[in-house]
Amino acid sequence: MRRIDQIEPFRVMQLLERAKELEAEGRKIIHMEIGEPDFPTPASVIEAAKAALDSGDNFYTPSTGNPELQKALSRWYADEYGVSIAAERILITPGTSGAFSLIYAALLEDGESVLLSDPGYPCQRNFIRLSGAEPLNIPVGPETRYHLSADLIEKNWRLGTRAALVINPSNPTGTLIADDELKKVAAACRRLGGYLISDEIYHGLTYGTKARSALEFDDHAIVVNGFSKRWAMTGWRIGWIIVPDELIDACRRVMQNIFIAAPTLSQNAALAAIAATDEIEVMRKAYGERRNYLLSELPKLGFDIVVEPQGAFYIYADVSRITGDSRRFCWDMLEKSGVAITPGEDFGRYKSNQHLRFSYATSLDDIREGIARIRKHLESA
Repeated sequence: MRRIDQIEPFRVMQLLERAKELEAEGRKIIHMEIGEPDFPTPASVIEAAKAALDSGDNFYTPSTGNPELQKALSRWYADEYGVSIAAERILITPGTSGAFSLIYAALLEDGESVLLSDPGYPCQRNFIRLSGAEPLNIPVGPETRYHLSADLIEKNWRLGTRAALVINPSNPTGTLIADDELKKVAAACRRLGGYLISDEIYHGLTYGTKARSALEFDDHAIVVNGFSKRWAMTGWRIGWIIVPDELIDACRRVMQNIFIAAPTLSQNAALAAIAATDEIEVMRKAYGERRNYLLSELPKLGFDIVVEPQGAFYIYADVSRITGDSRRFCWDMLEKSGVAITPGEDFGRYKSNQHLRFSYATSLDDIREGIARIRKHLESA
């Protein structure tokens, strides 16, 4: 099979496209499918970008990033997590998608593999396939809070496995891996001769607790993060990856050839974003209110939330009491009642037909209306 033929569609985008068509016809659609903040980029970030444009600072930076941004992120890690990370280990990328494409290109050879959780972020499987390697999708459930555990890693690691990926907080479940388990996961990867890759894009969006960086437990971990979620900067396409010293040169060579450099304008905006703490807290509190509302209302309608999410802006719900086909349910809900929700099939195969994901990256008023529409839909079924 050709490599490109293994690349699956990102199904939530198909759902979004249909929702946009319905809106073009004049219908009001409640968007609870897409994981994009509904808040504007902080004003201070916009102003910094304008100033950078006015100054004429629009030429290439070094491939690995603006040195000032690398240094700022190094200081941020010291303040945020209490870890010392050399600035040259922090590589600035065109979003976290660029970061993952980079590390898989630098790390993987044909026939090698990476352990992933099922359910998990769907694009990861395709990033790995495009590198010529194989995603090993490991079923996970409530017993591990939908995360890979050290025991699962030990059982499923095989000859040619190079890394295990954790998404913490998780997409689609919003759950956090326990601190002691994250420490064990990191140790297992080192013991097996591979890397722990930690996707930390939803750090800063947690409720009642704080997410720990994998770097607090293992300085050898590969950490990916970015400005899309926490700072509401999805369209700026700016992220970073932290790699061990032995991978810097390989990553630099890939970046020089594939990216040249991350967008200069976005790097200047990112420098301002790091300091935008007040605006970030306003967003986080709003997400927390929406989360609490859904946690209260969804079970009343028959959606079972087996593990309470602690982060991101997602709720992964079991719909077994309502339907045995979450895909059909989500498409019927969109067409008949104007509520867009993501079916579980987008996130893997393990019990996907009995799960779906609600995103609360939309206003509380819209969420309230969405719940009312779902209730009416269920009553009329």
